[in-house]
Amino acid sequence: MNADTQTPSLHLGDIAPDFVADTTEGKFDFHEWLGNSWCVFFSHPKDFTPVCTTELGMAARLKTEFDKRNAKLIALSVESVSSHKEWIKDINEIQRTNLNFPIIGDENSYIAHLYGMIHPRANDTFTVRTVFIIDPNKKIRMMMTYPAATGRNFDEILRVLDAIQLTDQYSVATPANWNQGQDCVILPSITDAATLTKLFPKGYREVKPYLRFTPQPGSNPSK
Repeated sequence: MNADTQTPSLHLGDIAPDFVADTTEGKFDFHEWLGNSWCVFFSHPKDFTPVCTTELGMAARLKTEFDKRNAKLIALSVESVSSHKEWIKDINEIQRTNLNFPIIGDENSYIAHLYGMIHPRANDTFTVRTVFIIDPNKKIRMMMTYPAATGRNFDEILRVLDAIQLTDQYSVATPANWNQGQDCVILPSITDAATLTKLFPKGYREVKPYLRFTPQPGSNPSK
């Protein structure tokens, strides 16, 4: 069996694999730690690397925004917890923050392989920049994979989380480049006039029978 076949294939809607991990905030069971929260789970190629340092600092600065959305942050690198703790000192100093979420120690790469975070054709040793959004039912709702040299856009991760949560709560989808407060798209499956009036009291604009825009329902979590 080669390295490619050892990497499991996860898909949207799959239950996020459970595991027990040592982290910078102690040892815990992943699903138990998640509880009824959403989760942004993201991996880093290696400790004491420049792009990762900026990413973890940015995530720490945005943690209050994720908190507003009932979303926990957790990171992973295939290094030891003791290494992570030393690295956090640098992150806090350089990024002028206080890293306030756990980093998983995964020296044997077990969790990295469990989640398909190691891509052998890119690098057979270190994780690429993978991001998972996991919902309170432990289902994977979003997956992104960045190359090792490209830093992630955490505003985009927040935007996707907002869009998923909005769709879960209301019968809307989000159009291209949507941001908080902008018009949404009514799901094509809703055609009954009475239902449309009930669900979208702000009204809607029909461009085509399958393309109808309505003001964003609900409140904006970023405020």
